[in-house]
Formats: sequence, C-alpha cells, structure tokens
Amino acid sequence: MRYVIVGNGVAGITAAFTIRSRDEKAAVIVISDESDYFFSRTALMYAFLDKMSRRDLEPHERGLYDDLGIQRVRGRVSDLDANNRTLTLAEGRTIVYDRLLLATGSLPNRPDWEGLDDVRDGIVHFVRLQDLDNCERLTRRGEKAVVVGGGLIGVELVECLNHHGMDVTFLVREPWYWPAALGEPEGRMVAAHIREHGVHVEESEAVERVESDSGGRASAVVCKSGKRFECALLGIAIGVHPAVEWLSRVSTPPAIRKGIMVQTDFRASLPDVWAAGDCADIQFTNKPALVEQIWYSAKRQGELAGRSMLGDAVQYSPPVFYNSAKFFDIEYTTVGSFGAAGSQEHFTRLPGKAVTVRIAETGDAVCGFNMLGSRWDHTILERWIAERRPLEYVLERLQHAQFDVEFGRENLAALRHGA
Repeated sequence: MRYVIVGNGVAGITAAFTIRSRDEKAAVIVISDESDYFFSRTALMYAFLDKMSRRDLEPHERGLYDDLGIQRVRGRVSDLDANNRTLTLAEGRTIVYDRLLLATGSLPNRPDWEGLDDVRDGIVHFVRLQDLDNCERLTRRGEKAVVVGGGLIGVELVECLNHHGMDVTFLVREPWYWPAALGEPEGRMVAAHIREHGVHVEESEAVERVESDSGGRASAVVCKSGKRFECALLGIAIGVHPAVEWLSRVSTPPAIRKGIMVQTDFRASLPDVWAAGDCADIQFTNKPALVEQIWYSAKRQGELAGRSMLGDAVQYSPPVFYNSAKFFDIEYTTVGSFGAAGSQEHFTRLPGKAVTVRIAETGDAVCGFNMLGSRWDHTILERWIAERRPLEYVLERLQHAQFDVEFGRENLAALRHGA
C-alpha cells in the first residue's frame, strides 16, 4: 500500500504518523513545496523575534522520519490524475499512490486595492516559512512599516516588526481591534496596550490604494478616509483561504466549495482521496458545512483522516471551540461560542489591570469564555460548557481554572458583580 500525503503541515504530518503507527510495512510519502521538515507554524513569530532558531521550530528530530520510514519529497504538485492514481510534480516527476491525502493548508488573502498589482517588492505576509524569509529580508530598524489586518496574524507581525525597531502603523478597518472575537471594551484595551509599545494603531481605516516607488517597492498606503501612511514594508494580514485553487487545473479536480468538499470521514469526491486541515470543507447532513482554519483543529483532523485512510469508520464532530494567543503581553484564551440567540454575557475588568473576563450563557448554562490578561486551563472551561454549568456555579469556582499564579492572588469574588 502506498499512502501519499500532499502537505507537511500539522494535518499532513499527524496523518502520516497515525498511518505509520498502525501499518509498519506500507510506503508513506509526504510531499511539500514549503519545507523539508514539519515545523510548528504557530511558533513562526518566535523565530522572527529571535527567540527560536529555524531548527527550533521543528518539534521532531530530523532522523525520526527515516527511522519511521516516512519518505519526504520536496516539490510542488502540478497535476492529479485520479483515474491513473498519479500525481505529477512541477519538475515532471510522477508519483503513484493507492490512497491520497490532500492537506495543502491555507494561503493569505489578497485584497483588490488599487495599485497593488504594480508593487513588485516590499509586501509581506506571515503564514508560510518563505514569508519569514521575506520579512527578515525587508526589516530595517528605523524604517516605516504598515500592517493591515486586525486579527491574530496581524498583531504577531506588528509585534515582530516593533521588536526589530521599525516604526509600525497598524491599520484596523473596524471601529475597534478584532470585533469578530473581542467585545469593544476588550478590543480597545488591547489596542491601548499595543500603543503603549510604541505602535500607531489606527482604527476605522480601510485601505483604498497602494503606492510604489520608481523601483516598484511599496512606499505608502492611502485609506478611504484620505489618510496616507508612508512605508518601506507593507504587511497584509487580512485572513487566509484554503489553498485549493491549483486543483481547478488538474486532470481530475475534486469537488470544491470554499475548500475540498469532504464527508465527515474526510473522503473527497474522488476515489481513495481524502482531505484534512485548513483546505478541507466538511459537509454535514444536519448543519452547515465547515472550514476550520486553526492549528488545533488541523491536528485533530489529520489524525482522523489517517485513521479513515487505514479503514477505520470515523465521523468528525467539531469539539468545543478553543484557541489561545497573546497580544504583546496580554494573554488570551477563548473557549466555546458567543452570539447565540437569547444568550447573555457577563463581563468585568479588574480595576487597574489589563485583565478581563467575559462569559456567555444561554438556557441557564455557560456556553463561551473570552479571557484576557491571564492564563487559563481551557480543559476546565470546556468541561463546564459540556456539563452545562450555570453562571453562578462557574463564578464560584473560577479559580480552579487558573494557571496564572499572580492573577490567583486576585479576589475573584469581584467578578460576580460584573456587568
């Protein structure tokens, strides 16, 4: 049996390890045009911050792949022929498979700003390993940088450029930072914290035009408000999309919606082809289709897809949502969901501290947590949601979910009087 996996991100590598753990004799081949070895994408910023080396980004010893008999192929797939069960690389090489997993991840969104197509240099993203190379090449202490996009990738890029001494302007299209995930008090608190680090945060500013110099390098952005911001580096961090466009040009394209359409066992429309991770568009029978572009979900999907390729009967059901991050020095943990019909929210900020707690409840049970400024054990918060605990129960026991010793000295009883 020949298992071939396109993509060596967390979904692809997890699938490869899952297959090898159960089948010691099969050929397992992983193809990637990004890197020779799996690296932790969530740690990309720490390499840019000079806290980790490139090698440190790799969670596994390099010899492990040979020890496990996992073949690595560096190249870009240009064609998929499901009738003959072959992949063709851009260099012309053909690889035969018995079972194929597409785990091609995401690519940065590209806006339709005027003048952007004329820019030949000075633009960076922060998604792939090659983006890190480009960022390091263009970063110069004292020069101006503009970063567009008020989400997690955007703030990571801002922090890195600020660390290296660039004069950074952070353009947020919305009235406050990241309203898709944060309420106005939290968004404004985070923006104030970023400003304290010397970053110019400009809210309610949407880019209209990009200017470039005579050499084709980005030199300024002009917003719809008329404001103009000069830059020698322009970071675009306005989200990502499944990396599936190339599949529309292959000999036998799989069914594609936003991503590669798969059933809950991760089977695609082509025989013996699966998809998992950011590129998978999961189709459910009783609820809307789902594209999950988050590391934790990709890892879980990779394991289940590997099991499905081995013949296990798997059915994917998304667990309680969880994510964590940092906004410079402010810790962030989110668990569950917000905005459900009829839900209510309990919010409070500890006086004098960049620490907030927002808890959503619906039907007399908690359903979501947004916690800033301290570190929390998400497994306990998940359990309270699963157990449908009432708000008062959670508030009385909130200290049990704390990781942060310093915050543990706070009087959490005050939280029971939040707005």
